[in-house]
Amino acid sequence: MLCLPHNEQMGRNVLKIGKRTIVAGLCIASVLSIATAFPALAEKKYSRGASDTEIVVGNFVPYSGPASAYGVVGKTAAAYFRMINEQGGVNGRKIRFLSYDDAYSPPKAVEQTRKLVESDGILALFGTVGTPSNTAIMKYMNAKKTPHLLLASGGTRFGDDPAQFPWTMPFNASYNSEGRAYAKLIKTRYPNAKIGVLVQNDDYGKDIYKGVKDGLGDRTSMIVAEAHYDLSDATVDSQMVKLKASGADLFLNLSTPKFAAQAMRKLGEMKWRPVHILNNVAAQVGAVIIPAGIENAQGAITATYIKDPTDPAFVNDADMKAFRAFMAKYMPEGDLNNSLYAYGYAISSALVHLLKEAGDNLTHENVMKVATSMKGYKADLLYEGIAMTTSPTDHFPVEDLQMMVFKGDRWVPEGGIINSRDNR
Repeated sequence: MLCLPHNEQMGRNVLKIGKRTIVAGLCIASVLSIATAFPALAEKKYSRGASDTEIVVGNFVPYSGPASAYGVVGKTAAAYFRMINEQGGVNGRKIRFLSYDDAYSPPKAVEQTRKLVESDGILALFGTVGTPSNTAIMKYMNAKKTPHLLLASGGTRFGDDPAQFPWTMPFNASYNSEGRAYAKLIKTRYPNAKIGVLVQNDDYGKDIYKGVKDGLGDRTSMIVAEAHYDLSDATVDSQMVKLKASGADLFLNLSTPKFAAQAMRKLGEMKWRPVHILNNVAAQVGAVIIPAGIENAQGAITATYIKDPTDPAFVNDADMKAFRAFMAKYMPEGDLNNSLYAYGYAISSALVHLLKEAGDNLTHENVMKVATSMKGYKADLLYEGIAMTTSPTDHFPVEDLQMMVFKGDRWVPEGGIINSRDNR
């Protein structure tokens, strides 16, 4: 603003004062106009669990119990967020990650979730493992209108009813779609197969098995035997004996890591060599196949969307180089043969992306709005040709699968990408 000297004549000063008043008024109006035009520059919005300095993220995984192999997912996420914090955080805010043990028990999951929401005051629940546990808390999370994000589960119910459950979003492709993909493979490549099914007796097993049956359609008579097991069972040896005795020549292994390893080991003991299809949740080389004996997994088939750290094809891959550097610095005790580390890394990178996109509007509503607006985002370590896309009416970010065959000591891609969106 231009100001005239004070030593001028009074009459002129009065005139100048009047002009000054007019000029000052114009300046104030301009400032108000700018502030009105760019409110985002002047305003930050927070729900509980977020502030100028911190973002509180909650999680539970089975660090103990029959599915404790999945504890690696929580440990990897903790290490990943530690790396992000050391790099300056998310838009200047540090992530405080609270991860509790639910022992793969739905009642325990409910207890831990209430603690995270009501006592710890999280912004979002993230990467929670298991279909049974997530099923137990889904209504509660939606009633609390708190983001229930990137579930470490492909339970079909978590993404196929966003109208009723708008606050819930999985990371995985749906188990129903995975089951349909295996059915399509069977009908195309093994049309005369006699199928024996080992399936976990819970929500997870029912979901993926329903996908198989839906995919087989009028060919469900190909299933000649099925054997169920409970998480409390010591082994699945008797189930495997039953399946072999049925005359099945295609073994559909729909089980979680501990029992999948037992089943593969029993294949070797019985010298039973059927076509072996292994569901993705138990396809880890380090946690499942090596303990079961790699000779018992030769030729096994699975579907995935996460790059395998043991695959030599990814030696010079930029994502894989970053992952290996992360493991060397933040998880030197980790086993690169265990693909759950890569899974934990990928899912954590996706959450950081969403939080960055939310900017300074860290309300529950905006975080969910960002999560349901992904357009071809490629989380770290996703296979080429696979990206994350969502909408308010489609909560499945990952819709594609790469078929794999186990050869030697690793999974090898075979065939192209299957669009599981077409299988739902």
